[in-house]
Amino acid sequence: MKRANTSESARTGRLTRRDFMKTAAVTGLAMTGTARFTKAASKSDMPNIVLLFSDQHQADCLGFQDHPDVLTPNLDKLAKRGTVFNRAYCQDGVCVPSRMALMTGIYPRRLGCLHNPDVSSVMDEVVSLPSMLKKNGYYTAAFGKRHLKGAADKGWDYHRGHSKDETPGNSYWEWIEEQGYLDEFLHDWAAEFNGKYPIADLATRISRLPEDKTMEAFTAKETIKLIREQKDRDEPFFCWASFYRPHQPYNAQKRFLDEYDYSRWGKGTAEGDAIQKPPTLDQEPDALPPALEDWHEGKNRVWRLDKAAEDEQLYRFYIASYYALVTEIDHHVGAIMDALEEEGLLENTIVIYTSDHGDFAGRHGMVEKCAIGHNFYEETLRVPLIVSYPKNVKRQQVDDLVEMFDLYPTILELAGIDLPETKHGIDATSLGATLTGGQSEKRDYIVSENWSQATVITEDHKLGIWLDPTEYAKSWDFRSFGDMLVDRGDDPHEMHNQIENPKYAQISKQLRKYYADFTSRIPATGKSEIVRRAKPKVAN
Repeated sequence: MKRANTSESARTGRLTRRDFMKTAAVTGLAMTGTARFTKAASKSDMPNIVLLFSDQHQADCLGFQDHPDVLTPNLDKLAKRGTVFNRAYCQDGVCVPSRMALMTGIYPRRLGCLHNPDVSSVMDEVVSLPSMLKKNGYYTAAFGKRHLKGAADKGWDYHRGHSKDETPGNSYWEWIEEQGYLDEFLHDWAAEFNGKYPIADLATRISRLPEDKTMEAFTAKETIKLIREQKDRDEPFFCWASFYRPHQPYNAQKRFLDEYDYSRWGKGTAEGDAIQKPPTLDQEPDALPPALEDWHEGKNRVWRLDKAAEDEQLYRFYIASYYALVTEIDHHVGAIMDALEEEGLLENTIVIYTSDHGDFAGRHGMVEKCAIGHNFYEETLRVPLIVSYPKNVKRQQVDDLVEMFDLYPTILELAGIDLPETKHGIDATSLGATLTGGQSEKRDYIVSENWSQATVITEDHKLGIWLDPTEYAKSWDFRSFGDMLVDRGDDPHEMHNQIENPKYAQISKQLRKYYADFTSRIPATGKSEIVRRAKPKVAN
């Protein structure tokens, strides 16, 4: 497959990390010290806030991060306008806990939400980000996948979700049926979930939907409509534009898929060649945790990595489709940014881009995220994070350890709003000082934690600790596999477990002390009311 000629401008206009740093040094805002954002004198002075949010976007899969293939000219441009956090991590590598943490500023363990099905009374006692913004004069809207529970999903003036459950009578699902394209959608959806059409290998097939009828197009359309209508409102707005992709099923539009030659392994799309082979695609499965190894052995009906090992074209098609979905989101980000500029709102709008967690995209020979069986790898825990606000945010790249849910207090500080007084407090830390070029608070460690594994992350090392596996883990013997320790400096691809290496004994001990400190400060207040049952292995 030959790259389309239309991609040439995207390729030649590519913003690399080196270019970014050079540009930022020249054009960065001349700001020093720590700023305190004060409440605006009037509603007209209050910044608008657009939170651009994707699902399952690996942090490396961006043009400005020097990815050899992925084309993201609009996100590259956004990165050039603001602060990029190169080491931002999600609080749990699965959708609902990560999103709940974002919208509450509270760790999943305190919420009692460590896995998608979890519910707890704490979730009804939180103060959501949209509730705080609405209380302080904002019009609040959400378009696309929210995937929230309890009070974390309160405070919206208007919302249109993807599923019927999120927005009964006004959802994407009902809209696509009204548009006459439900069958095309079901064809795409069945790639992972079966139904009228069969499952596809690695849940990957080309979309049959028109370009303006995808879930991503729907989210962008509603966001742009809100921006256009802003001139008729007296108050500022907060918009959560939440894209479903690049999450599976991997249904790329042919237009974007044609940007990537997946007929063979090559030097990379950025070089005008076929896509590159991920550096750890051929890692031996027996070096991976049990659940991941099971997928390699074909013990999951969708993620048949045993078939992909025999036919690497399956891997190439999946990886290229994932990249194409990222490029589709980038296309819609560009349209949203254009609308802000055309309406004269860009200079007074905080624009943020991030994701709830990542995707393996072929690394470790894996597909999707396999969140049921680990919470460790860089590809799934580290997320993209860009914050742009011309009035106050410096143009820079930052390598400090930060957490995705830090956006909760950060957004409130940028808007001049005090943190709420809540029953369970706020665990997240504002990034305001860093954003203005002031002295940031260096963290010794951060923790990402799900029901099966907690990972302590420092500047150079990561320690994955298997937890009480509860009923879910009866299918897998995590404890026999043992804890996981990697040296990110010597082993950036995280292929070599050093947990038994005496050289790392003191480092392991220190990271375990960090986790003990974390658990002593952050109690597991919320207790899930879901009775977890054993997850059986799925036969071939």
